[in-house]
Amino acid sequence: MIQATSLTKRYGARTAVDSVDFTVRPGQVTGFLGPNGAGKSTTMRMIVGLDRPTSGRVTVNGKPFAEHRAPLREVGALLDAKAVHTGRSARNHLRAIAATHRIPISRVDEVIDLTGLQSVARKRVGGFSLGMGQRLGLAAALLGDPATLILDEPVNGLDPEGVLWVRGFARALAAEGRTVLLSSHLMSEMALTADHIIVLGKGRVIANASVSDILGSTGTFVRVRSPRIGEIARRLGQPDVTVTSVDADTIEVRGVGAEVIGDAAASIGVPLHELSTVQGSLEDAYMRLTRDEVEYKTAAFAGEVAR
Repeated sequence: MIQATSLTKRYGARTAVDSVDFTVRPGQVTGFLGPNGAGKSTTMRMIVGLDRPTSGRVTVNGKPFAEHRAPLREVGALLDAKAVHTGRSARNHLRAIAATHRIPISRVDEVIDLTGLQSVARKRVGGFSLGMGQRLGLAAALLGDPATLILDEPVNGLDPEGVLWVRGFARALAAEGRTVLLSSHLMSEMALTADHIIVLGKGRVIANASVSDILGSTGTFVRVRSPRIGEIARRLGQPDVTVTSVDADTIEVRGVGAEVIGDAAASIGVPLHELSTVQGSLEDAYMRLTRDEVEYKTAAFAGEVAR
């Protein structure tokens, strides 16, 4: 279990993490989300002792990371897959790490097999692709067979087979009763992997709930597609109805049901090619939660249709 209490980190006048409280529990995959600059990486670095909190504390399995006699057997972390000696082979890199905790060579071979590195195990890491580097980072995190795993963007650079493997592996570890904290910018993947979500925004916790609860908060909308979509949008123009353009012939409507939209289209003789009620996605919820928390905003390419 990972527990943060009033965890704060300042760099001069800038507060990167601001009085954060959360608990990452065993037996589930906890997604760690937030825009760039939200404080996720700083928080994960404090968990594993790479940064010292300005105030507050964070513990792993009841102790600060540095107080564990064999931390690699307690916590496996993938924070920077590029943090390797590029002149070493993958196998020698893992052997060097294993030696620090008296982990047998047989375990090195096990994690090489587990992460699909057999064919490149004796090749220099400097020639690895981004995906192979990620697999090596995962292998290093798994060396000590830890009870807790902290994985920062573990699917970055992986092919679809690798992404599927990481998803299944993370869930299998959680099913064994381990603690899994996993960050990602891929909302669709997080929706399939995580059981619980913690969202940071500008250094503060802005959401801490189960995936099902967060999805439930998004509500539903109606997707409407028609070659005369502008006429339908204008017909639906009411203060309590929100109409958002998706593309040239599709809108999303909130505040009114499919039946009302269908009747409105029929009353003006407009054909409908799609009329479906859709549950909001994790991406919808995330964008809603973080819309005021992003450090750099980009111009929208789709907005409300003029009423």
